[in-house]
Amino acid sequence: MNSTVPETIRVLIVDDDPLVRSGLRIMLGGAPDLRMVAEADDGSEVIDQIDLHEPDIVLMDIRMRRLDGLSATRALRARTDPPQVIVLTTFDADHYVLGALRAGAAGFLLKDTPPEEIITAVRHAARGLPVLSPEVTRRLITRVTETGEDRRRTEALDRLAGLSEREREVALAVARGLSNAEIAQRLHFSVSTVKTHTSRLLAALGFNNRVQIAILVHEAGLLDD
Repeated sequence: MNSTVPETIRVLIVDDDPLVRSGLRIMLGGAPDLRMVAEADDGSEVIDQIDLHEPDIVLMDIRMRRLDGLSATRALRARTDPPQVIVLTTFDADHYVLGALRAGAAGFLLKDTPPEEIITAVRHAARGLPVLSPEVTRRLITRVTETGEDRRRTEALDRLAGLSEREREVALAVARGLSNAEIAQRLHFSVSTVKTHTSRLLAALGFNNRVQIAILVHEAGLLDD
């Protein structure tokens, strides 16, 4: 997770709808700490744009003509020190959203999200924070895991079983959307200890952000409804 936030957060917009790109461009222009550095109309252009403009955040559409946002997210998150990705979607593309989150996206936003919430989400992602609430995560998981639910639950439980007791406690707290300070208070740790446990947890699971931890815990069925 990022420990520092750049003074100006550089944003790449990737969407095949010119009206969406225009709206996002105008919205970002109204925030003094955000700057759109480039835009693309297809996922196939993402890597080149990242190399040219080095954005901190990518606002990524899912369904595009040549290369979809899921494939583009996987490609860029496999790079060294990649930018954070926020997926832009509608609820009829939920199965793509889960794939993008598993690939390492920081979270997702609906395309009709109010501008001030999008701006806040970009700032959160730049700090390494997930861009979705526990309630939204739970609703998303419920809608997209109806098929093969038992198999996914078993696999998730098996992965979590390999963690230490403390790591499992931190994983549950992360899935509930608690901040490091809130986890520290609940588990009687220092904040630095929570950060250490979280880093070890990410390494043990092969993940690169807290959203992926939350998905795994939800799939394991370990949180109360």
